[in-house]
Amino acid sequence: MAVDVLTRCRDLLAGVTPMETDCGLLCGAACCSSLPGEETGMLLFPGEEALAPLPAGWRILDTQAGKLLVCDSRCDRRNRPLSCRLFPLLPLIRGDAIKVAVDARARAVCPMAAAGTKGCSQRFVDAVRQCGQWLREDSEQRDFLLNLTRAHDALRDLQRAFGGG
Repeated sequence: MAVDVLTRCRDLLAGVTPMETDCGLLCGAACCSSLPGEETGMLLFPGEEALAPLPAGWRILDTQAGKLLVCDSRCDRRNRPLSCRLFPLLPLIRGDAIKVAVDARARAVCPMAAAGTKGCSQRFVDAVRQCGQWLREDSEQRDFLLNLTRAHDALRDLQRAFGGG
């Protein structure tokens, strides 16, 4: 079931993006780039590594937070993992509801993050919410999303403690 829900989410987000234009033009595709010597990337949702073969130059690292996909910058958008498709937003589990918020990790790289969800197209926000609802229905994905929600909240609290957001 985990792969089915991931496929539905990836398909839904294949045709909708945060802006009607390429948001990567605003920041030089900062979310797709790593600084020299840094291993940054996007977390894979459980079972996602089975959905598509890794393109040359891409690696999966096991981290404390889960499997981290590190790519070599530009990609065929059809192969992007779900985290890339959701970025800069994140569906958060709040009780029985899904709340869509700017991913606290996005604040460091995405100029759209300062505008909150209002900086994104409503179609995109609605698609992220729908994915969150679908993910919540699968126990493995729900657990992963709960962990992402806790990590998001902890980072947001830390940012607020230091006066940033």
